[in-house]
Amino acid sequence: MCGIVGCILKDKKAAPILLDCVRRLEYRGYDSVGIATSSSSINIKKDSGKIDEVHEKLQLDELPGKVGIAHVRWATHGLPTRENAHPHTDCDNKIVLVHNGIIENYQELKDQLQEEGHHFRSDTDTEVIAHLVEKQMDGGNDFEEAVRGATQKIKGSYALAIIHADYPDTIIGVRKESPLILGVGDDDYFLASDVPAILEETNRVIYLDDDDIFIIRSDGIIIKDVNGHIKEKNIDVINWGPEMAQKGGYDHFMIKEIHEQPEAVRNTLSELDEIEKTVKNFSKINRLCFVACGTSYHAAMVGKYLFEELVGLPVDLALASEFEFSAGALRPDTLVIFITQSGETADTMKAMELAKGKSETLAIVNVMGSRATREADHVIYTRAGPEIGVAATKTYVSQLTCIYLLAACMARDNAILDELGKVPDYMTTVLEQEDFIKEISPQYRDAQDFFFIGRGFSYPTAMEGALKLKEITYIHGEGYAAGELKHGPLALISEGVPVVAVVPPGKSHDRTMGNVKEVKARGARVIGLGSQMDTNLRSESHDMMGLDDAISELISPLVYVVPLQLLAYYISVERGINPDQPKNLAKCVTVV
Repeated sequence: MCGIVGCILKDKKAAPILLDCVRRLEYRGYDSVGIATSSSSINIKKDSGKIDEVHEKLQLDELPGKVGIAHVRWATHGLPTRENAHPHTDCDNKIVLVHNGIIENYQELKDQLQEEGHHFRSDTDTEVIAHLVEKQMDGGNDFEEAVRGATQKIKGSYALAIIHADYPDTIIGVRKESPLILGVGDDDYFLASDVPAILEETNRVIYLDDDDIFIIRSDGIIIKDVNGHIKEKNIDVINWGPEMAQKGGYDHFMIKEIHEQPEAVRNTLSELDEIEKTVKNFSKINRLCFVACGTSYHAAMVGKYLFEELVGLPVDLALASEFEFSAGALRPDTLVIFITQSGETADTMKAMELAKGKSETLAIVNVMGSRATREADHVIYTRAGPEIGVAATKTYVSQLTCIYLLAACMARDNAILDELGKVPDYMTTVLEQEDFIKEISPQYRDAQDFFFIGRGFSYPTAMEGALKLKEITYIHGEGYAAGELKHGPLALISEGVPVVAVVPPGKSHDRTMGNVKEVKARGARVIGLGSQMDTNLRSESHDMMGLDDAISELISPLVYVVPLQLLAYYISVERGINPDQPKNLAKCVTVV
């Protein structure tokens, strides 16, 4: 959730670079910001609030020194206040650190340290680490040994970057179950939670493994394992430029990324050859299990319908946070497919740990070098490029594309591949209706509740449409299998309540139309989403979003989600909300 950056520069001040870098991490969600630099002394500026607000008040870029660390915080332990903002220090303000993750045993450690005379200034779990390093150094250890000793005392997940007043040209850090990468420039060195933060400075990165400890100095980087042995690591070159992580003339990243979906699908379709090679490993697979969170879970729902229909394999679905309660049924002939945009999602990674050694594991992931790519038995990459908006759009359709390709290869169904090739053009046609969706969105700005209904392949689309609405408009939205209306939700339909009906042509059409009539008879305002040739749906809808009649029910999830994304986006804008940074949410959920 939080964002970390750090740098050691040869000829430039660190603070202005750090400020630019943390601005590029705003999408991760945050409520406070802070920077610390090392020169002849340690210098810290931090406060709660948005980056530009804090910068206007404190002039964050005016700190001296060529070495520094910075942080944007998403509150977990303690309110979003100046005292709880990172960086945090030890008793003597000599040891300064930033942290992403959760220290599970912090209260026990804090109580012990306070008994020993350590003075705490915040309510955070992070500050414990600074005092543990201080204690280790008071015991005679050098900086590196103290950091290693401190991390052996803590339980939980952490990405750490630490500076010390007595080591002015050094940054030491550790990664465990929380994303952290290193950047290598010509004479400058960087660290960050995510690639976009440092992409303006370098496209050469080193991906860290769990329990790696790194020491950055002005003359280079050393990486060691938990036992202190030096590790040789590859430098990977990022193949997308910083302009891909910029708005490019759009008002928000979200609308830019919605428009990038045709290209994202085209790029992901190019993975067909790799997927065909991967499928050759699955001749003994008799069962599938999808594991995911949030939007990725809705992609998994489509996968269940798809594999059961095309491949004939039984498929289970599991929310990653619930997977531990069903992991006992794993068998060697089961393929567990983990879907994660970042490859670092905490719940998903914990679920993968449970599956490893019991079943074959496959990760569908957007970020090369991420933890999921290193731990899964097999990997399929989506080719969405960087996604900055918190609400997933192009990563969702890229995940779906991978799932469709995987199913088509396992089923040896070339007809599906032909249909998939048309999806980018279908999406482009949908995007041409943007003005109409923008035009109708003010009617729904003040809605209190929204319902989304669909059957079969349209049920996950309804779920995803509801999630997008909730995430960025703060309107209560629910997605339902249309046939479930009679079993409870119909009691909530009253005069004027918007109901989005996802009704593509196909075998679910007629029964879903019966549900549309049910909600309309009870006063609902129906927003129809179906074929432009569907006169029946048009007659029952107050507003109708008509799509190409050639889009089959089977591939409709890839296309029908686009107008729902646009609807949520424009309602969010009408309500004066920044859709890129919804409250209480973050792009990469790295704590459980």
